[in-house]
Amino acid sequence: MVALDRIRGFIEAYCAKHAEAKGEEDPSEDHQEIAIEAESALARLCEAFRLSEFERDILLLCVGSDLDGRFARAVAATGGRPSFGMALTVLPKAHWSAIAPSGPLRYWRLIEPSEGDALTCRPLRVDERVLHFLMGVASPDERLRGVMRALKPPKLVAPSQRKVVARVLEAWRGAESGRPLIELHGRPADARVIAAAAAAAAGWTVHQIDSASLTASGMGFQNAARLIEREAVLSNRVPLIDATDVDASNIERLNAMVEALECPTFLCTTDSISNINRSVIRIEAPAVSPQEISAVWRGSLGPLAKGLNGELDRVSRQFPLQPDEIAEVAASLSGPGMEDCTHVERAAVLWKACRGLGRDRFGSLAHRIEPGARWGDLVLPEVQLRTLQQMAAHVRNRWKVYETWGFAGRGSRGLGISALFSGPSGAGKTMAAEVLGSELELDLFRIDLSAVCSKYIGETEKNLKRIFDAAEASSAILLFDEADALFGKRSEIKDSHDRYANTEVAYLLQRMESFCGRGLAILTTNAAHGALDQAFWRRLRFSVSFPFPDAAARREIWVRVFPPTAPTESLDFDKLSQLNVSGASIRNIALNAAFLSAEAGEPICVKHILQAAHAECAKLEKPLGRNEIAGWV
Repeated sequence: MVALDRIRGFIEAYCAKHAEAKGEEDPSEDHQEIAIEAESALARLCEAFRLSEFERDILLLCVGSDLDGRFARAVAATGGRPSFGMALTVLPKAHWSAIAPSGPLRYWRLIEPSEGDALTCRPLRVDERVLHFLMGVASPDERLRGVMRALKPPKLVAPSQRKVVARVLEAWRGAESGRPLIELHGRPADARVIAAAAAAAAGWTVHQIDSASLTASGMGFQNAARLIEREAVLSNRVPLIDATDVDASNIERLNAMVEALECPTFLCTTDSISNINRSVIRIEAPAVSPQEISAVWRGSLGPLAKGLNGELDRVSRQFPLQPDEIAEVAASLSGPGMEDCTHVERAAVLWKACRGLGRDRFGSLAHRIEPGARWGDLVLPEVQLRTLQQMAAHVRNRWKVYETWGFAGRGSRGLGISALFSGPSGAGKTMAAEVLGSELELDLFRIDLSAVCSKYIGETEKNLKRIFDAAEASSAILLFDEADALFGKRSEIKDSHDRYANTEVAYLLQRMESFCGRGLAILTTNAAHGALDQAFWRRLRFSVSFPFPDAAARREIWVRVFPPTAPTESLDFDKLSQLNVSGASIRNIALNAAFLSAEAGEPICVKHILQAAHAECAKLEKPLGRNEIAGWV
C-alpha cells in the first residue's frame, strides 16, 4: 500500500501540472522513491519475474485501480482506466519494451490488455491470481481448478522410495540448467509419493497436473504451461504432470507444454515420451514391495503385529498401500472399542479397512455392490463353475505365480485378470460377479456407463483412466455391465465422431493390456461374441458363457431360491420348472410371492407363485403358456 501511495503521487502530480496551467491549486504531495521490503509479496514477485522499476509501477497502476478508491479517482482524473499510454506519460523510467508480448508483464500474464483500440490506449487490468498473491491470499488460479491439485508430503517413506528421493535431489543439484525435467517411470501412486517427498526435502510442494483433465478443459497446452509455471513461482511448487495415459493425438501438444515450462518439473509416465526438446533425467519409480509393506505394517502396529503375522502377509500382497495409508489403518486397529478384540476379529477389521481405503477413488463413476451371493446360490453347468473357480484361484495365487515363481519377469503387460461373461439377460452374470467378490473378500464396483461415456472429447478417456487407476490402487473387482456399449467394434472412419469413438476403443484396449490390478475386471454382454472388438479377445484371460437355464437348472434354482426360514407349503418344484423364464425372473417371482403370502398371512404356496408369475411375464411382455403352468392349481 505504501508503493501504491507512491504511484498515486505520480498521477496526482501529473494532474497538478495541468491544474497549474488553469490557475488551480496544486494538490500533489512530495512522493519520493521508497524502499520495498525484501520479504513483501511485491518484492518477491518483482524478483521472481525480473520486473524493471517501470514494469513494477505499471503493475501497481493496475492494482491500485482495483484496491483503492482514492487511487481510482486519481486515475479517472487523467482520462479513464490504466493504460500503457498513461504509464508512459505519468511514470518515471519508462521504456517501450515493458508492454511487449515477450516482456514479463504479458508473458507471465501479470496484466492483460483489453481487445481493440491502439496498443497504448487499451485499458490494462491486473490478473486476478496476481492480485490475490499481492494481497497475501493463497488462492490457486481458477483456470487450473480441476486440472491441478496439491499433494501433501508423505509422513512415511519406504526404504526403496527414499533411495529414489535421494536420486531426485542429486539430479536437481547436478542439473546444468535451472529447469530439470525428472521423468518418473512407474505407477502414478508411487510417482506421487516420491515427487512429494523430494519436493518437501527441497523446501517445495508439488501440484499434480492431470493431462486428461487438461485436454478436456479446452485451455490449450501452451496457455496452460504459462499458468502452471506462474503458479509454480507464486506458490513455490513443482508441477507433476501425469502422462500415464496420454493418447497419440495429444502427445505432441503435451511435449510442447513440457518444453515450454521453465521450472523444475516431474513427468509421470509408464513409457518414455520421446521427442522432448529438453534435458530429461529418467528415474524408475518402483512400487513398494510386499516385504517393505509388511515391515511398515509391523512398525506401525507395534505389539499388535505379532498376533496378525499371517494376515499381514496376505494383506501386504493383496493391497498396494502406501506407508501413510498403512499408518492410518494401523491407528484404527488400536483405537477406541478395539481393546477387547481377538486376533481373528482384528484380522477381519484389518482386511475390511484396507478394502475401504480405495472406495472414494471411484466417485460417481461406479456403484459399489455389497456381495451377498455364494457358490451355493449359482446354478450353472460344471464347465462354467470350474472356470469361475479358476478365476478366483488366479486372483488368490497371483503373488506366488508372478513374483515367487518369476512369471512377472517374462513381461509386465497382461498381468491383470480379466474375463468376459456373455449370455442372455437374467442368466446369472452379475450374480457370478457377486460370488467372486464374496469368495475373494474384495469390493465389487459396477461401472455406470452413462456417467463414464461423454460427448466431450477426451472426457470418456479421463473417466476410464480414473476407474482403472482406482481399481489398481484398491484391488477392487470391476464389473462393466452390458459392456458391448463401450467395448464395441471399431468402425470405419466417416467423420470426426467415428474417429473419436475409435479413439475411446483404442484407449480401452491400451488399458486392458496394461491393467495390472490385484483384483479383477469383468465385462458382461447380452450379445454374441462377435459384437465385441476382436482386439479385446487376446486381452481377456477367461470367457464364460452363461446359458439360458433348462428345465433341470430351473428346478434347481426353484429349490435354492427360498431361504430355509421362509414358510412354504406343498410346492412341486418339477412343475414349477416348467415355467420357461430366466434365473433372475425366478428370483423375482419367488420374492413377489413371498410378499403376497405375507400380506395374506399364509405360507408361500402355488397360488401366490402363480399370481407373481403372471405379473412377471406381463412385465416382460411374455405370454404365459398353458403348458408352463399345467398342473399348478
